[in-house]
Amino acid sequence: MTKLHGLSCANKTARLKYADFPKLDYDCCMILETERLILRKIDPERDLDAWAKAMADENTVRYLGTPPMSRAQAWRSMSMAIGHWAIRGFGFFSLEHKETGEWVGRVGPWFPEGWPSPEIGWTISPDHLRQGFATEAARASMEYVAKQLGWSSVIHVILEGNEPSIAVARKLGSELIRTQQGLPGVTDDRVLIYGQSLLNWT
Repeated sequence: MTKLHGLSCANKTARLKYADFPKLDYDCCMILETERLILRKIDPERDLDAWAKAMADENTVRYLGTPPMSRAQAWRSMSMAIGHWAIRGFGFFSLEHKETGEWVGRVGPWFPEGWPSPEIGWTISPDHLRQGFATEAARASMEYVAKQLGWSSVIHVILEGNEPSIAVARKLGSELIRTQQGLPGVTDDRVLIYGQSLLNWT
């Protein structure tokens, strides 16, 4: 069961039109809890070291459409994720391990310009792979967007060949909807679009 805290900030119901997304204050205490994780706002002072380490890892960024990043580039990618909150009213959460306090990754709702439709995406730190964290956090995020933001469906955009992410999407109950060639601002390669209705998540 996912626990939600600070949701009084979400004083509007989001729809899937750009103008209708709620304008949430990024500084509000938006926290979700799962059995092992805290999903919270991105905190540059707490998260940058681990975020930069993940973005410098070739295997981590291989399917993000970017080469390994320098620390300065990772800072810019973090700034983009924080800016997404300001523009859309939602965005990636930082995952914090409840027992250790370690940064586990980023997971959450995502809908930048050029995206096919709103998605739940995930990137897990190379130090925390193959422990089920992506699935656990994505489930909490899907429950959040269904119950709190009013989404009726969700997708996961996955570069072809990213078998671990395909496995996560399937564990979440999503199915392959279609493929498309390229993703604006990310890649010219073929991408797989998994997705599902969220009517049973409310």
